[in-house]
Amino acid sequence: MSFITRFAPSPTGPLHLGHAYSAILAHDSAARENGTFLLRIDDLDQTRSRPEWETQIFDDLSWLGLSWPQPILRQSDRLPLYASALETLWDQGLLYPCSCSRADIRAAVSAPQEGAPLHGPDGLIYPGTCRPAHPPSGPMPDSPLRLDMARALAHLGRAPAFTETGAGPDGETGLITPSTMTRTVGDVALARPGLGASYHLSVVVDDADQQITHVIRGRDLFSATQIHVLLQGLLGLPTPIYHHHRLIRDETGKRLAKRDDARAIATYRAEGKTPQDIRAMLGL
Repeated sequence: MSFITRFAPSPTGPLHLGHAYSAILAHDSAARENGTFLLRIDDLDQTRSRPEWETQIFDDLSWLGLSWPQPILRQSDRLPLYASALETLWDQGLLYPCSCSRADIRAAVSAPQEGAPLHGPDGLIYPGTCRPAHPPSGPMPDSPLRLDMARALAHLGRAPAFTETGAGPDGETGLITPSTMTRTVGDVALARPGLGASYHLSVVVDDADQQITHVIRGRDLFSATQIHVLLQGLLGLPTPIYHHHRLIRDETGKRLAKRDDARAIATYRAEGKTPQDIRAMLGL
């Protein structure tokens, strides 16, 4: 089997050391396997994406010594493919329109049942306010759509499973995600206002289209993988092998974010650091 992996940053700010670690790890893994490293631009959020940040991504990764085939894939060019995947799920009776705002959801979960989790991999766990008793009929509406998790799991007929070569945030290395996804994940959003598709749907469609065999990403996305594997099963798509690597944190133990400009790759470049210095700082 050929080895194909990818790095898929969003052009919404500067790449930091955490991005550098993930990109280098994926690039080097592909090189060791005589495989392919792809760069993909996650620019679905056009309100925050900027051409200058995309240019900075190319510059920073090239400076780090990474290379990738051309042309690159941009998610903003692929909205019809995401719409087609949504149509498939709609026709299966697994989607429903949702008019709830984030404020509505916060209010609805302000008094959760005792012992019920409040947050899942998609943020606040949706309480099912708009979930219909029966699947909606007729054409798919042009509106926010959620996956009916209970129906989706029943339709799949099995618990989503994936091969994990690393470990989750709590040391998980197993393959099974149980059907408690209805309680711990909830009805995730798959079509969002202004975006066309959610991260969960777009990444699944893109990984399949690019024939990704190995997904290398941070442990913060470990819990989201169960959603992706479920969608792969529902859409009849292959499931890659996953590796969720350690996160790069600051001196207080906090995970780096794009607002951490002091740890941006461009900042280290301006200070005269070399790519070898970056690798050493990351323990690579």
